[in-house]
Amino acid sequence: MSVFHSLVSALVLSRLDYCSSFLIDLPLTHIQRLQSVLNATARLIFNLRRCDHITDVLISLHWLCVPERIIFKVATLTYRALHGSTPPYLASSFTCVADMAHQCRLRSEQLDMPTCCQSTIAFPVAAAKVWNGLPSDVMAASLLSVFKNRLKTYFLCRCYETV
Repeated sequence: MSVFHSLVSALVLSRLDYCSSFLIDLPLTHIQRLQSVLNATARLIFNLRRCDHITDVLISLHWLCVPERIIFKVATLTYRALHGSTPPYLASSFTCVADMAHQCRLRSEQLDMPTCCQSTIAFPVAAAKVWNGLPSDVMAASLLSVFKNRLKTYFLCRCYETV
């Protein structure tokens, strides 16, 4: 990876990933603008023109599309919160469905969806929505690195229908 690639990635991708839980339900027009920024960044790295096709470049960079990128960041933070590697205030925002006595135990990994009055921040609501939509083999990962690998593979297949 070149220094230029690292610099562009650090400056642009960090901004795209900032406050991902607030971007979950962003309107499509805003998502498309963010995707344009991501595409322009890839074109800059590979010195491509605006009319050049970008999908192969994004695949070669292993970059997810913006909607999947947002979900990836929220899911990773949720995994960390559920496994005790975040501040306690994040972990205390979640209740597993399996831990609730009155709930049917269909999928023990699922999170209870907090109601608006239970939560004063957007993260627990977004995280529960994202987490409950993940495949069970991804949620069941025992290590963060395995979780990220499975999740990124799942999203790359979903984004580009390849890999």
